Amino acid sequence: MAARTTAPGLAPEELQHIRDTLATGRKPRVMFTESAGQIAGQVGQVVELTDPAVSDEWLVVRFGRDELPFSPTDLAIPPKGAGRRAAAKSDPEPEPEPPARPEPEFLVTREPVPAQRREPKEASVSTQEQAETTPVEKPARRPARPARAKGPAGLTVTLSYAEGEWTVAATQGSKSLAKPYVVKPAEALRMVALVDVPGVREAVEQIMAAERAEAEQQAEKLRAELAEIESRLAELRDAG
Repeated sequence: MAARTTAPGLAPEELQHIRDTLATGRKPRVMFTESAGQIAGQVGQVVELTDPAVSDEWLVVRFGRDELPFSPTDLAIPPKGAGRRAAAKSDPEPEPEPPARPEPEFLVTREPVPAQRREPKEASVSTQEQAETTPVEKPARRPARPARAKGPAGLTVTLSYAEGEWTVAATQGSKSLAKPYVVKPAEALRMVALVDVPGVREAVEQIMAAERAEAEQQAEKLRAELAEIESRLAELRDAG
């Protein structure tokens, strides 16, 4: 049986390293700690990270043919060479060595959604092993937690300003619910007021002030042009 580790669990920087490794498409190796039960000292691969706000067991680890959730305290970064068996080389002996005594194997399984609560089963050893080895107390397997139902995709509503126009768009996951459509500046300001995020309202008010100043300049220019046209028209009427 593999030696057990006494590591306290994964540190924050180790968790970040696991996230970065998964982002590259690789599956980082981890070792089970004492809090993982009778599989302590074994090595698995992290295949997925779920939401830590929903459950303490948010690191999904592949161990054998199973993919089971664990908490950061159940895992540790394995030392170099852990989980690998190097082939032992020795000089030929005149007499063949007797076959190695088989050691008991322990298999841990977890039901994703058990129909009923099952009592934990303890790993068993053969009668011969019980007679030849000193009994070792083994921790009971922890009952599996029910699988969490997958929630709906996130909803994103975007208010944008570009080239003098305010637009609103909405998406849910990768699906577009509403293509960008133009809204009035007053409506955009009301939307921002509902959010009430420091700095955002000030930025919107600055944009509004700049738009207002530009509109006033254009109105003043048009008024001047209109006055000039009316003066010319009056001169033409007098001449007629």
